[in-house]
Amino acid sequence: DEWIGRVRHSTPGVGLISPPPHHDIYSIEDLAQLIFDLKNANRAARISVKLVSEAGVGTIATGVAKAKADHILISGHDGGTGASPLSSIRHAGLPWELGLAETHQTLVRNNLRGRVTVQADGQIRTGRDLAIAALLGAEEFGVATAALVATGCIMMRKCHLNTCPVGVATQNEELRALFTGKPEYVVTMFTFLATELREIMAELGFRSINEMVGQVQMLDVRDDLSQHWKYKNLDLSALLYKAPVDLRTALYKQEEQDHGMARILDWQLLETAQPALADAESITGDFTINNEDRATGTVLSNEISKLYGGPGLPSGTIHYKFRGTAGQSFGAFNTAGVRLELEGDANDYFGKGLCGAELIVYPDRTATFKPEENSIVGNVSFYGATSGEAYIRGMAGERFAVRNSGANVVVEGVGDHGCEYMTGGQVIVLGETGRNFAAGMSGGIAYVYDPAGVFPARCNREMVSLETLDAEDIPLIRGCIEKHYQLTNSTVAARILDAWAVTQPQFVKVFPTDYKKALQARKTQRQSEAIPVTA
Repeated sequence: DEWIGRVRHSTPGVGLISPPPHHDIYSIEDLAQLIFDLKNANRAARISVKLVSEAGVGTIATGVAKAKADHILISGHDGGTGASPLSSIRHAGLPWELGLAETHQTLVRNNLRGRVTVQADGQIRTGRDLAIAALLGAEEFGVATAALVATGCIMMRKCHLNTCPVGVATQNEELRALFTGKPEYVVTMFTFLATELREIMAELGFRSINEMVGQVQMLDVRDDLSQHWKYKNLDLSALLYKAPVDLRTALYKQEEQDHGMARILDWQLLETAQPALADAESITGDFTINNEDRATGTVLSNEISKLYGGPGLPSGTIHYKFRGTAGQSFGAFNTAGVRLELEGDANDYFGKGLCGAELIVYPDRTATFKPEENSIVGNVSFYGATSGEAYIRGMAGERFAVRNSGANVVVEGVGDHGCEYMTGGQVIVLGETGRNFAAGMSGGIAYVYDPAGVFPARCNREMVSLETLDAEDIPLIRGCIEKHYQLTNSTVAARILDAWAVTQPQFVKVFPTDYKKALQARKTQRQSEAIPVTA
């Protein structure tokens, strides 16, 4: 579907690995960085982390709270969208009651409960379910499947196929015409839920949800199931345990997380950028940066997006130069109209989520090392980028351009797993790559300079083919390399351009197989539509 392909920054007719693994998160520190980045991208948003109910989820939730999340969702085993694999629906996770109780108890024990909102979901369908969730420690509740059924969903589990027979989850206009749901149906359902919950609260003597949170002493184990053969092995004492706490211990969210936003470099960038924000006037600025300055340019881009929407500002309206070692997420989620030029190097997540900006990085003027033999930006650069350009005078770390879906990047070498799960955009590598290049790559094109002929052994060719350049590729690549040289003064680019007749055949084109077929099908369709029909 064209609309879905556009929204997901992919090509219609090309399959996606969905969802791809979160290769930007391998520790609680990585999660903390992501939360910080998202808070910079939208300071008004609550940052929520979803955890599947399982044994030990309380310990994980403690780490999430310390990572400054505003909201934690404990999701039960029997929820899931119609697009979920059947194996996940049947076997992933435990009942939300178990995970919720453990999470609440652990957060209270560590005096962290007051920092986060806890939500529960997973087939919550009655006021009784809401009451139990509140007593076990949740102050918010997710109701999804029941609301869908109220609007007419018949649980065909075809949400991902665009063939929903009742028009709930489809972009097909004919099928959408079959939709019979009304907002009043959902309003009625939630009114009944709230009414039942209010009646239960009145019976128990609670005046508000906050009073109710964590009061597990109001729950009892049912004795009408004592004849069931599983009953003798059932021990719910841990579920119904209430730790002794003093009156100062919070049992629900009472304070906001300190995200450290007051100390970021972007406030200086914003002050300098006022003429650009007000009148789209071109401005420049020079700044010193160090590795404590994280997510540089993200708040600035958020302000641009508020004023100018997705298109942003005209290219190059804001041109900032930095010198030093940039912290993590330099240029993350930066939008059109921003050009960030860094003399020095940068840490992980460089250009993450790039959406229109231009990033340039080259070594410090006093550097004595060869940039093409050293990493100048860290791991997971351009993760999830959707548009924009970047020119990197040096190598990048591992997981370069994972899930890139529209950015055009020139780099002088990458580590392992480059261009993994890539769905769009263009990557030109003027040096060596690590192993497993292009694993899961379903779209976009990569060009790798391979004079030694070692690249084929390092490329995962399960979903891509390796080809020589065609007539359309040659001027495109040369133009990008020339711009890379102009912006970074790269000696690697200079050598390649000086001997273009020799170096041009040494480029390898990495072309996803399904993407190639989809482009060919589009080309054939356009040609057939252009042919006049004669009687």
